[in-house]
Amino acid sequence: MTIVGTGILLVVFCTLPGFGNACGPSEYKSAAGECCPMCSVGSIVRSDCSGDLSTTCKPCPSGTFMNNPNGLHNCFPCRNCAEDHGLYIKSKCTTMQDSICDVLDDHYCIEFLNQQCSRAIRHSVCKAGQETKTQGTKTTDTVCVDCTHGFYSPSGLKCIKWLNCTALNEMQTEDGSSVKDVTCRPTRGRYGLLCGVTLVGVTMFFISLCWFQPNNSNGQANLNVQHPIQETISSSTPEKINEQRNI
Repeated sequence: MTIVGTGILLVVFCTLPGFGNACGPSEYKSAAGECCPMCSVGSIVRSDCSGDLSTTCKPCPSGTFMNNPNGLHNCFPCRNCAEDHGLYIKSKCTTMQDSICDVLDDHYCIEFLNQQCSRAIRHSVCKAGQETKTQGTKTTDTVCVDCTHGFYSPSGLKCIKWLNCTALNEMQTEDGSSVKDVTCRPTRGRYGLLCGVTLVGVTMFFISLCWFQPNNSNGQANLNVQHPIQETISSSTPEKINEQRNI
């Protein structure tokens, strides 16, 4: 390559954008085109460097943060872990790091921003006639399924098998559904048995009353016996007898 060719290449490289003007890894280029030292984490540029004067920095105000060395003039706003978005503050925001949000209980995330949940909603609630197949998590909703025939769920938690009236020796009087059980009632044979037991109980009660009644009467009669009181005749003198006759 000739000297002329080499000179042309140098002119081309020198005229490329940014050639010879790149700043170091810990510097930033100011608006005036100077390479200035960056501000540290938690702070931003107050004023750019100029000549022999270095960059001056200031800390991030409350509610903002800066998590990298920088040449910026504004801090980033802290993330809002709003409860109406189904979130709560897991770690508070500082000047050096953003807030860390987490999902409230009984909620799951539906929107993400920078690998963090930005909005969550409440888990679905299974209705009557259904049961919970899979409990919801912070990233998935609750999964509900309908009760199959022969089962019911009044609260939406678990499907329960209908009663078997025949196995209970009872008669079915009303069909079941997905939200209520079948209705059974005792058969006539059971009614007769219940009446018999009741009749025997009442009979035994009256027999016991009659058995103890004579004893109580004799006792009462003994209590009413009265004993005569003997009177003593006092002796009277002849004088007192005459006095009584004169009177």
